[in-house]
Amino acid sequence: MTAIFEIQQISKRRRNTGKPGAGYLFSDVAAEISVPDRIALIGASGQGKSTLLRILALLEAPDEGNLRFKGVTFKQMNPRHWRMAVSYVAQQAVMLPGSVEDNLRAASRLHELPYDPALAAQLLEQLGLDDLDLGKAAADCSGGEKQRIALIRTLLLRPSILLLDEITASLDIASTQKVEALLLKWHREEGASLIWITHDLQQASRFSSRTWVMGRGRLEEHSSEAFYKEPEALLVDKYIQSKEGSMRR
Repeated sequence: MTAIFEIQQISKRRRNTGKPGAGYLFSDVAAEISVPDRIALIGASGQGKSTLLRILALLEAPDEGNLRFKGVTFKQMNPRHWRMAVSYVAQQAVMLPGSVEDNLRAASRLHELPYDPALAAQLLEQLGLDDLDLGKAAADCSGGEKQRIALIRTLLLRPSILLLDEITASLDIASTQKVEALLLKWHREEGASLIWITHDLQQASRFSSRTWVMGRGRLEEHSSEAFYKEPEALLVDKYIQSKEGSMRR
């Protein structure tokens, strides 16, 4: 059976730091999603987690390696079609000029898809935004509102792979719970896979079935059920706070 998504020995060189021989941010990253899955992506800051997600969405180019979606390499697919299927939601939501509704319709216009107002209304309600004036200037929304609007804008494309970059970091507890509940429901009902960067290990253990850990330029895979049995303080020390994101054993 063809895998849904394959990451094949992806490498990315460090940005120009002015230091010769700066080397790779990460190298030979390989993983596979065979069935719809929920993956937490964790690691210390600076290990390349966001860069990896941006590469998976073709928003940055890998220096080496290959990506396949349902057996088709990214080099053989129109980048616009790829991004409809493998969609990235940034930590800092970007609102386009115009109203909230203009922003919700933007992805449909860009990708020449029919806009689904019923689904948009359903998602707004599930994320606690049903009272939001759709005619309101998107730029005037709060940070938390913008983040949820950006998520809905992406969900309206019904992507197969959702790449989520700390999307609840600026939300309060109630809004975070709504986002988690919606995404778990979306995973079950739509069959979408989630790859979610988070520094909140409790959140990671709640939503994920697998955990990917980035550190020292490598990616490790773990079963979340076994991984989060270790004390949280130990996991934080080993994977989150370590200056180099080392994977000490």
